[in-house]
Amino acid sequence: MTRRLAGTIYLKTRRYMTNIKEAGDAEGLFTELGGRLSNGFPVIDSETKHTEAGTPYLSGPGVVMLSRPQANVAGLAGFLEGFDPELRFPDYLDDPTELPASSQVAKTAGQLCYASFGPRRTTNENAASYFERLTSAGHGSVLEHASFGFLLYGISRSVTHELVRHRAGVGISQISQRYVSGSVLRFVERPEYQEDADLHRRFESRIDRAASEYEEMAGWLLGWQEKGSAMLSADQKTDARKKVQQTARSLLPNETEAPMVWTANVRALRHVIEMRADAHAESEIRALALRIFLCARLADPVLFGDYRLATLPDGTRTISTENRKA
Repeated sequence: MTRRLAGTIYLKTRRYMTNIKEAGDAEGLFTELGGRLSNGFPVIDSETKHTEAGTPYLSGPGVVMLSRPQANVAGLAGFLEGFDPELRFPDYLDDPTELPASSQVAKTAGQLCYASFGPRRTTNENAASYFERLTSAGHGSVLEHASFGFLLYGISRSVTHELVRHRAGVGISQISQRYVSGSVLRFVERPEYQEDADLHRRFESRIDRAASEYEEMAGWLLGWQEKGSAMLSADQKTDARKKVQQTARSLLPNETEAPMVWTANVRALRHVIEMRADAHAESEIRALALRIFLCARLADPVLFGDYRLATLPDGTRTISTENRKA
């Protein structure tokens, strides 16, 4: 069912793509990574695993597309009909080719700049070449009108420290280790540890120890608090719990999972993909950027149709485009 649904989206929109083979590669990789559609939204899941001691961890990023644009082209009728009838601006409403809403919003924004609504406009059928001209010239401002929201999980604190450096055009809501108890504590295994049995064993041993030490420290601090420690005292239970957890979290390693809801407009999203899915990017964040790209590509193969997948000597993937920094 997943392959059929994904294939339906691909077949419906592939006429916009600048490279049909690459579109197929992206769709195939999406499926290979366990991608599926949930209510029409792309999702790449990440399985929760456990050590023998029961410590939960994940071995790859999970990406859930939470939101994407809607477009109301019909609502332009009153605006378009207010111009000289000879301009035939209302023809804009009758374009027979349906675009993904994100592409439609960005394209309408771009065509407004030049009042390009009449018969000589670039029609939706040629949307890919329209955006190619814009991005190749660096005119990416129209891409800022379309945004996608994601739940990102199975990502470590070290990855999120890199991702939060991208602030322009981005919204971030991340789990708080001050307010969340150790009952939801999980860890993330780096790709390198998964390739070597000894490194994997050391990873599991390390996170077992980290989880145990965190629980032990939280219990010790709670006891100290109950004895009336001034540093840990608080009138409200929530504040009291926060004081214990904000102190105990100092023991947690960078391998601790730090999920977030991450929303970015298309211009910012393209920039993150170009920076973090590059061959020179750190391997863990590159795995995340790859999955974000695959979900975005499936949702809108027009705005993300100029990217190319490549395989590095170590078997990992990278993504590139000739139209960087649009």
